[in-house]
Amino acid sequence: MQKMKPLENIQHYKIVLASNSPRRKELLSGLNLEYTVRVLPDIDESYPDTLKGEEIPMYISREKAEAYRNSMAEDELIITADTVVCINEKVLGKPRTLEEAKEMLRELSGKTHQVITGVCLMTRDLQRTFSATTQVTFDVLTEDEIEFYVEKFRPLDKAGAYGVQEWIGFVGVSRLEGSYFNVMGLPVQRLYQELKKL
Repeated sequence: MQKMKPLENIQHYKIVLASNSPRRKELLSGLNLEYTVRVLPDIDESYPDTLKGEEIPMYISREKAEAYRNSMAEDELIITADTVVCINEKVLGKPRTLEEAKEMLRELSGKTHQVITGVCLMTRDLQRTFSATTQVTFDVLTEDEIEFYVEKFRPLDKAGAYGVQEWIGFVGVSRLEGSYFNVMGLPVQRLYQELKKL
Protein backbone atom coordinates (compact mmCIF):
# COMPACT_ATOMS: atom_id res chain seq x y z
CA MET A 1 0.00 0.00 0.00
CA GLN A 2 1.41 3.36 -1.07
CA LYS A 3 1.85 5.89 1.71
CA MET A 4 0.10 9.21 1.33
CA LYS A 5 2.47 12.14 0.86
CA PRO A 6 2.14 15.05 3.27
CA LEU A 7 -0.55 17.51 2.15
CA GLU A 8 -1.74 15.26 -0.67
CA ASN A 9 -5.22 16.50 0.22
CA ILE A 10 -4.42 19.89 -1.37
CA GLN A 11 -2.49 18.64 -4.43
CA HIS A 12 -5.36 19.65 -6.72
CA TYR A 13 -5.03 23.30 -5.70
CA LYS A 14 -2.64 25.84 -7.19
CA ILE A 15 -1.29 27.61 -4.12
CA VAL A 16 -0.91 31.39 -4.32
CA LEU A 17 0.98 33.31 -1.65
CA ALA A 18 -0.52 36.79 -1.71
CA SER A 19 2.42 38.54 -0.06
CA ASN A 20 5.45 40.55 -1.06
CA SER A 21 7.33 39.63 2.12
CA PRO A 22 10.64 37.85 1.44
CA ARG A 23 10.37 36.27 4.90
CA ARG A 24 6.94 34.76 4.17
CA LYS A 25 8.23 33.39 0.85
CA GLU A 26 11.21 31.82 2.63
CA LEU A 27 9.00 30.28 5.33
CA LEU A 28 6.36 28.91 2.95
CA SER A 29 9.15 27.39 0.83
CA GLY A 30 10.22 25.52 3.98
CA LEU A 31 7.00 23.47 3.76
CA ASN A 32 8.23 22.05 0.43
CA LEU A 33 5.11 23.24 -1.40
CA GLU A 34 4.90 24.49 -4.95
CA TYR A 35 3.37 27.95 -5.03
CA THR A 36 3.33 31.19 -6.94
CA VAL A 37 3.38 34.73 -5.58
CA ARG A 38 0.74 37.24 -6.62
CA VAL A 39 0.52 40.71 -5.16
CA LEU A 40 -2.20 43.26 -5.80
CA PRO A 41 -1.18 46.89 -5.33
CA ASP A 42 -2.64 49.17 -2.65
CA ILE A 43 -4.62 46.70 -0.55
CA ASP A 44 -6.18 48.56 2.37
CA GLU A 45 -4.70 47.39 5.70
CA SER A 46 -6.84 49.58 7.95
CA TYR A 47 -9.20 48.01 10.49
CA PRO A 48 -12.06 49.12 12.75
CA ASP A 49 -10.71 50.58 16.00
CA THR A 50 -13.11 48.39 17.97
CA LEU A 51 -10.92 45.34 17.20
CA LYS A 52 -8.35 44.14 19.71
CA GLY A 53 -5.38 41.74 19.78
CA GLU A 54 -5.71 38.73 17.48
CA GLU A 55 -8.90 40.12 15.92
CA ILE A 56 -6.81 42.75 14.09
CA PRO A 57 -4.45 40.57 11.99
CA MET A 58 -7.25 38.04 11.38
CA TYR A 59 -9.49 40.83 10.05
CA ILE A 60 -6.72 42.27 7.86
CA SER A 61 -5.70 38.87 6.46
CA ARG A 62 -9.37 38.19 5.56
CA GLU A 63 -9.68 41.59 3.87
CA LYS A 64 -6.46 40.92 1.93
CA ALA A 65 -7.86 37.56 0.77
CA GLU A 66 -11.19 39.10 -0.29
CA ALA A 67 -9.29 41.52 -2.56
CA TYR A 68 -8.28 38.47 -4.67
CA ARG A 69 -11.72 36.84 -4.83
CA ASN A 70 -12.82 38.28 -8.17
CA SER A 71 -9.57 37.40 -9.94
CA MET A 72 -8.95 33.94 -8.50
CA ALA A 73 -9.27 30.76 -10.57
CA GLU A 74 -11.49 27.83 -9.62
CA ASP A 75 -8.54 25.68 -8.52
CA GLU A 76 -6.55 28.30 -6.57
CA LEU A 77 -5.87 28.39 -2.85
CA ILE A 78 -4.93 31.91 -1.71
CA ILE A 79 -2.82 32.39 1.43
CA THR A 80 -2.73 35.84 3.04
CA ALA A 81 -1.22 36.91 6.35
CA ASP A 82 -0.81 39.94 8.56
CA THR A 83 1.39 40.39 11.64
CA VAL A 84 1.01 42.88 14.48
CA VAL A 85 3.04 43.58 17.59
CA CYS A 86 1.10 44.33 20.79
CA ILE A 87 2.43 45.75 24.04
CA ASN A 88 0.09 46.59 26.92
CA GLU A 89 -2.86 46.32 24.51
CA LYS A 90 -1.30 48.93 22.21
CA VAL A 91 -0.76 47.82 18.61
CA LEU A 92 2.53 48.63 16.92
CA GLY A 93 2.29 48.41 13.15
CA LYS A 94 5.00 49.28 10.62
CA PRO A 95 6.82 52.50 11.50
CA ARG A 96 6.43 55.35 9.04
CA THR A 97 9.80 56.97 9.82
CA LEU A 98 13.14 55.94 11.30
CA GLU A 99 12.39 58.11 14.34
CA GLU A 100 9.10 56.24 14.87
CA ALA A 101 11.02 52.95 14.56
CA LYS A 102 13.38 54.06 17.35
CA GLU A 103 10.40 55.06 19.53
CA MET A 104 8.87 51.60 19.07
CA LEU A 105 12.10 49.86 20.07
CA ARG A 106 12.41 52.09 23.15
CA GLU A 107 8.89 50.98 24.06
CA LEU A 108 9.74 47.27 23.61
CA SER A 109 13.08 47.52 25.44
CA GLY A 110 13.21 45.51 28.67
CA LYS A 111 9.62 44.27 28.32
CA THR A 112 7.56 41.34 27.02
CA HIS A 113 5.25 41.87 24.05
CA GLN A 114 3.06 39.69 21.82
CA VAL A 115 3.57 39.05 18.13
CA ILE A 116 0.30 37.95 16.54
CA THR A 117 -0.05 36.72 12.97
CA GLY A 118 -3.43 36.22 11.35
CA VAL A 119 -3.58 33.89 8.34
CA CYS A 120 -6.42 33.41 5.88
CA LEU A 121 -6.76 30.41 3.56
CA MET A 122 -9.29 30.94 0.79
CA THR A 123 -10.59 28.93 -2.14
CA ARG A 124 -13.67 29.64 -4.25
CA ASP A 125 -15.85 27.81 -1.72
CA LEU A 126 -14.16 28.07 1.63
CA GLN A 127 -12.41 30.57 3.82
CA ARG A 128 -10.56 29.68 7.01
CA THR A 129 -8.82 32.21 9.27
CA PHE A 130 -6.63 31.51 12.28
CA SER A 131 -4.01 33.27 14.37
CA ALA A 132 -0.87 32.42 16.31
CA THR A 133 0.62 34.39 19.20
CA THR A 134 4.22 34.39 20.43
CA GLN A 135 5.45 36.11 23.61
CA VAL A 136 8.76 37.89 23.01
CA THR A 137 10.93 39.42 25.75
CA PHE A 138 13.60 41.99 25.01
CA ASP A 139 16.58 42.79 27.22
CA VAL A 140 17.03 46.46 27.97
CA LEU A 141 18.36 48.01 24.75
CA THR A 142 20.79 50.91 24.93
CA GLU A 143 20.22 54.03 22.86
CA ASP A 144 23.36 53.16 20.85
CA GLU A 145 21.98 49.69 20.06
CA ILE A 146 18.64 51.13 18.94
CA GLU A 147 20.34 53.81 16.79
CA PHE A 148 22.71 51.27 15.21
CA TYR A 149 19.96 48.81 14.36
CA VAL A 150 17.51 51.33 12.92
CA GLU A 151 20.11 53.22 10.86
CA LYS A 152 21.75 50.06 9.49
CA PHE A 153 18.70 47.80 8.98
CA ARG A 154 15.99 50.45 8.37
CA PRO A 155 13.10 48.24 9.59
CA LEU A 156 10.25 50.29 8.09
CA ASP A 157 8.63 47.21 6.53
CA LYS A 158 8.35 45.37 9.85
CA ALA A 159 5.62 45.46 12.50
CA GLY A 160 7.07 46.70 15.77
CA ALA A 161 10.15 47.99 13.89
CA TYR A 162 12.24 44.84 14.17
CA GLY A 163 13.05 41.56 12.48
CA VAL A 164 13.78 38.77 14.97
CA GLN A 165 16.08 37.14 12.39
CA GLU A 166 18.24 40.30 12.21
CA TRP A 167 20.94 41.74 14.49
CA ILE A 168 18.46 43.12 17.04
CA GLY A 169 16.94 39.64 17.52
CA PHE A 170 20.38 38.11 18.02
CA VAL A 171 21.44 40.60 20.70
CA GLY A 172 18.12 41.71 22.20
CA VAL A 173 15.65 38.83 22.45
CA SER A 174 16.21 37.08 25.78
CA ARG A 175 13.10 34.87 25.81
CA LEU A 176 10.57 33.59 23.33
CA GLU A 177 7.46 31.56 24.09
CA GLY A 178 5.67 30.15 21.05
CA SER A 179 6.63 29.93 17.40
CA TYR A 180 9.83 31.69 16.31
CA PHE A 181 8.64 31.56 12.70
CA ASN A 182 5.46 33.36 13.73
CA VAL A 183 7.64 36.28 14.86
CA MET A 184 9.25 36.23 11.40
CA GLY A 185 5.78 36.61 9.88
CA LEU A 186 4.24 33.19 9.21
CA PRO A 187 3.41 30.45 11.77
CA VAL A 188 4.34 27.65 9.37
CA GLN A 189 3.77 24.75 11.77
CA ARG A 190 0.21 25.93 12.44
CA LEU A 191 -0.28 26.68 8.74
CA TYR A 192 0.77 23.10 7.91
CA GLN A 193 -1.78 21.74 10.42
CA GLU A 194 -4.54 23.91 8.94
CA LEU A 195 -3.67 22.86 5.37
CA LYS A 196 -3.90 19.20 6.43
CA LYS A 197 -7.50 19.82 7.56
CA LEU A 198 -8.67 21.27 4.23
